[in-house]
Amino acid sequence: MNTYILTSLALQQYLAFSNLGSEDLVSLIHPVLVVIFVFPLVGIVSNFAWQTRQRRLAAKQDKKIPALVGREHVKFGRWLAASVVVVSLIALAYSIIYKSFIKKGLWTKNNPQAILIILLFVATIASLVLLLRARPKLWRGIFATLTGIGLVVIGQQDGVWRLPDEWYWSHYYLGIAVSLLMIFSLAIIDDIYRSITIRNLHIALNCLALLLFIGQGLTGTRDLLEIPPVGKKQPKKAAVEMVIPAEVSQSVDRVPQIPSAS
Repeated sequence: MNTYILTSLALQQYLAFSNLGSEDLVSLIHPVLVVIFVFPLVGIVSNFAWQTRQRRLAAKQDKKIPALVGREHVKFGRWLAASVVVVSLIALAYSIIYKSFIKKGLWTKNNPQAILIILLFVATIASLVLLLRARPKLWRGIFATLTGIGLVVIGQQDGVWRLPDEWYWSHYYLGIAVSLLMIFSLAIIDDIYRSITIRNLHIALNCLALLLFIGQGLTGTRDLLEIPPVGKKQPKKAAVEMVIPAEVSQSVDRVPQIPSAS
């Protein structure tokens, strides 16, 4: 019985990804990573943030929440911020590669611009890595600025679907906004425990980021429903010429005319 079920499933015409082309499968990398990694991290970081806040506001003799929640909040928060920037770069890379490099032939038509875009990706990723490693305030500010500028400049390239007329409901603009907030959080992470003002600013901005994540879930689902799959490329069929045999054509020309009755 189990063998029959597996065989019947394997023979289905629309099983799994059978109707999706390579471009469709690559386009799924961004939403898959968001669903598997980013959104679970949002929940984990929000939970640790709430526990950290409750522990800080609780009385000294009534602190039932363990002290390690603060360290866990910082650790998972760094992972969340880095993953948001990375998946944003993946989405931008997909749009630029397929719509500019492949479909419009950017590499052959404007080679310097294509090389500059590649260097922008490399510089932005390098700045993000250095931001995660930097400890002095000055270097954190420099690398955060470079990462944010690189992300914004890459997003302005041809091929990126920005929906400028409805920017307030655009998946691109919401994604860039939440990415910049994550970069800013990485830049001030060492100053949150030293300044109450920066701590309150961090709380306010990340509450906004949480709302933006909800908006990203809505707009991302909408875009997946609105963008039809490209599908697999069908091989071109050779042109078939209708050739009339010579004998038949000649016989048609030689058909004797029947004289009419007088």
